[in-house]
Amino acid sequence: MAEDAYVLKSGKFEIKIPKDLHYSEHNSWAELENSSIRVGVSDFFQILLGDITFVELPSLGEFIQSSKEIGSVESIKAVLDIYSPISGKVIGINPKVQESPDIVNRSPYEQGWLLQIEPTNLGKDLERLLNAERYLEYVKSQIEEERKRRAEKEKILEENP
Repeated sequence: MAEDAYVLKSGKFEIKIPKDLHYSEHNSWAELENSSIRVGVSDFFQILLGDITFVELPSLGEFIQSSKEIGSVESIKAVLDIYSPISGKVIGINPKVQESPDIVNRSPYEQGWLLQIEPTNLGKDLERLLNAERYLEYVKSQIEEERKRRAEKEKILEENP
């Protein structure tokens, strides 16, 4: 994976978005590696969750579909579902994530990848995914929506002490 990435600063966070990956609006990513695809969750996803304590993933040999739930990630704050960006057969599971789930917080794109997939519909799946520039714009819009929700909530609290 190239070191070239967009960096979005939001409050105390720096969100990294590598330029050589494909992204879904479910905050997962896909990286083409020879004839297979490496899949993980984005830096934005892990920041939303906070300290990750458990990751549930599909089994080796299982067939998964793009945009469908394939597992979940638990943190101290919440449990979020993971959605696959690519359809195919699971041919690898990152043992480091199973042993130490917080590796996803420390290294979501390198050491914290989740699955290796043998794709079944790669062309169509890649067409549906976002490039890094479009994903950056998507993340900016999500941050702005969250700011608006928080502002509305604060306004309601001020009006109703």
